Amino acid sequence: MRYIISLILASAALPATAEVPRVVADLPPVHSLVAQVMGTLGQPTLLLDKGANGHAFQMRPSQAAGLQAANLVVWIGPEMTPWLDRALEGINPGAQLRLLAADGTYRQDFAAEPGHDHEADDHDAATQTNDQDGHDDAEHDHAHEGLDPHAWLDPGNARHWLGVIAKNLSALDPANAATYAANAAQAQADLATLDSEIAATLAPARAIPLVVYHNAYGYFAGHYGLTIAAAVSEGDASAPGAQHIAEIEALLALGPACLLPEQNHDPKLVQQLAEASGLTVAGALDPSGSQLDPGPALYGQMMRGMADTIADCAD
Repeated sequence: MRYIISLILASAALPATAEVPRVVADLPPVHSLVAQVMGTLGQPTLLLDKGANGHAFQMRPSQAAGLQAANLVVWIGPEMTPWLDRALEGINPGAQLRLLAADGTYRQDFAAEPGHDHEADDHDAATQTNDQDGHDDAEHDHAHEGLDPHAWLDPGNARHWLGVIAKNLSALDPANAATYAANAAQAQADLATLDSEIAATLAPARAIPLVVYHNAYGYFAGHYGLTIAAAVSEGDASAPGAQHIAEIEALLALGPACLLPEQNHDPKLVQQLAEASGLTVAGALDPSGSQLDPGPALYGQMMRGMADTIADCAD
């Protein structure tokens, strides 16, 4: 009996084992950033199925249950995924990390001029635009006006968010704070290297206009000095009008341009523009990594894949 009591007392004296937080992420690139910070400590859960559209998604009951059980939900914000905003009603706001609203995040409107330089501001202050307009647009066909939520396509934001994610995880799991910080620092260094490589890859493409499927590339173009001449679709669920198509055809008649379809969207309109202009359709861009295998490597693969596709078209 004394032996059993001694074992109980000894066990009581040991510190409690830290439990790694259960984390849920909305989009594949967000999931990738979280996975890099968590490293071998744990695996975040990705809500979106492979190939799913982040603007319009319906969760299964099992996914909703997992969301309720999460210690932390990391997501872009309601401007990008309004369906998740509704699903999170009733969940403790302290268990959410809205990356688009995080201090130090660079934000721009859809109409913002390209050419923002993250090295100049180093995220000392966020550029805040009309958040309310962005939210309203998300609730109504994600119209391409107001705040642009595709902020993960600027690697400056991704580098910043790695640190923000590490701080939030450390607050929930102080015992592993040093590991989260080290993982984030390594991921930031790797991303800085990738950023330089992509900039070199895209340098020849700065002189050619890009015609993309939909208006999702403002952050990417601004960071790398590219020119988005037009977007074929004026909204995620609405077909472009005849006048809009005629305007793009007139633009393409002026000289060489890159016609870039997009994964998860019908390439028919882009192909029609190519036939009318005599241009060749380039490879499809995948701005959310929807066709890639989820995991830590996805963010880099997504960014490098888009850069290679644009560079190949510009050759």
